[in-house]
Amino acid sequence: MPLKLLSVSSRLLKCQNPFLHSWERGFGTGAASFSSVNLKGRSFLTLKDFNSDEIKRLLWVSGDLKHRIKHEKQYLPLLQGKSIAMIFEKRSTRTRMSTETGFALLGGHPCFLTSQDIHLGVNESCTDTARVLSGLCDIVLARVYSHSTLEELDKEASVPIINGLSDLYHPIQILADFLTLQEHYGSLSGLTVSWIGDGNNVLHSFMMTAAKLGVHLKIATPEGYGPEKSVIEEAQKLSRQHGTQLVLTSDPMEAARGTNVLVTDTWVSMGQEEEKKKRLKDFHGYQITMQTGSVAQPGWTFLHCLPRKMEEVDDQVFYSSHSLVFPEAENRKWTIMGLMVSLLTDYSPQIPMLKF
Repeated sequence: MPLKLLSVSSRLLKCQNPFLHSWERGFGTGAASFSSVNLKGRSFLTLKDFNSDEIKRLLWVSGDLKHRIKHEKQYLPLLQGKSIAMIFEKRSTRTRMSTETGFALLGGHPCFLTSQDIHLGVNESCTDTARVLSGLCDIVLARVYSHSTLEELDKEASVPIINGLSDLYHPIQILADFLTLQEHYGSLSGLTVSWIGDGNNVLHSFMMTAAKLGVHLKIATPEGYGPEKSVIEEAQKLSRQHGTQLVLTSDPMEAARGTNVLVTDTWVSMGQEEEKKKRLKDFHGYQITMQTGSVAQPGWTFLHCLPRKMEEVDDQVFYSSHSLVFPEAENRKWTIMGLMVSLLTDYSPQIPMLKF
């Protein structure tokens, strides 16, 4: 049954619980269709593979767990007796901490494996690794250099595989971003998100998701740094299908004009350090500042998946009231928890469906 919210206390709780803010704007519709969505046993390599209802279901479960565990102080050992193998070819603060602490909080046992512990395709083939881990744990999260590594793991494993980041996509980041925006705005449909920066894996995941949630997407990248052609083609198809706008430009101010949300990311990803000098030159003029925000909608917000460098966004924006970067970082935990619970159990959310 949905949790009852007492109106007498809602004003006091609103500042602590962002979901009350969403609920007070009205509940979502079509709860029956979401209740029929079951993701148990699925892998999560890219949001391209998930439809609108499935993504909304993941966000709903994530919001539910956040409300029940963080705000209601409930103990939910939904993953008791289960274990996760966490393969990290690339280091990370948020992905490791959110997954490790989240899985443990749900009663499960996380096992962290670095390149010192496991050499995918070197000391042991991906095929053998996938089959071995399938017999030792219930789910695998892999943060890898090549997306093909994830595809090979998924092909050979008999347990779900989660993409913790690859060169092509970063889907778990996008779940956190959209949960953060849903909390802040109360709904998602009709928002405009503007990406200003590199055409990288985070952008690719935005492009596979935004239209499915009714979100318009404007993208500004320097010449030669745009998203992959195949991703553009898929995003254009999704935009037509869902009736949203998709704009690609090389002018940051054009992308920012009239937007609700400004987003950027690192200009120099891990493995691109030798290109740093050239990239900094090519991205000149792409730093997000209050001037960028001056052409956006009143009440615009800012997202960044972190870690952040000064050249990407200045302190005036990053530490301002416009910035949602720290709630966004926290939501990495609640969304990975929602994802793992959805892939491993038949759990049904207890709170009213979020409005999208």
